[in-house]
Amino acid sequence: MQRIKLLVLVSLFTCIGVNLASAQVKDTVLKSADTTRLKRNSSSEIAKPAKPMSRQDSMKAKYVNPGKVAGRKAVFRSMVIPGWGQLYNIQILNDGYGTRAGKSQFWQKVYTGGKIAAIYGGATVLTLSYIQNRKDYKMYLQEAQAREKKAAGGDDETNPSLAGFSSAGILSAKSTTKRNSQIVLFSYGLLYAANIIDAYVSARLHYFNIDDNLTFRVMPSMINSNSMYGFNATPALKLSLTF
Repeated sequence: MQRIKLLVLVSLFTCIGVNLASAQVKDTVLKSADTTRLKRNSSSEIAKPAKPMSRQDSMKAKYVNPGKVAGRKAVFRSMVIPGWGQLYNIQILNDGYGTRAGKSQFWQKVYTGGKIAAIYGGATVLTLSYIQNRKDYKMYLQEAQAREKKAAGGDDETNPSLAGFSSAGILSAKSTTKRNSQIVLFSYGLLYAANIIDAYVSARLHYFNIDDNLTFRVMPSMINSNSMYGFNATPALKLSLTF
């Protein structure tokens, strides 16, 4: 009987030891397999090709607004040399858009060329005005200084052509010519800004739809609304666009 119990205990311990050994082997194999799998997955993710671009994505990527591009080019040219942006606008008139719209671009080119002439004509007038005002300012300033020194006992000669003007009038004329010079400088800035804005707007508007088929119509209408209290009609205006 004791031998049987001893055999049972030995068998039991043997089974437990075998199970522990097999479990340890399985865990070791599983761990190495997991590491290999992770390495394979990482390498497969790196070597995985990128998703091909669909037709819709390619169309979105290739679309470029020609009006924005032309506007930027016109602004850059006008900032570098006034009138260059308008000259660029004359060049883009030859792209055939006006011909497709059924309109001649001759008068548009003449009009744009006239704006170039107006820019340089205005700059010339402002330059002449600035030179004249600075010349008059120096003349009145010298006369005022000469009269002030003469009143203090000096022997400075005054301008005979200004003998009919009082000292207060000379000072007033000096201030006026100085202010006019400042106004001319400010006008230079306005002319420069107008040159840039005009070039940008003309370049953008060139790509707007100006076809004769572009029309609109406004007519009276009614907005109908049903509610739990009955039928209501509100007067309104209906705008119809055709292009």
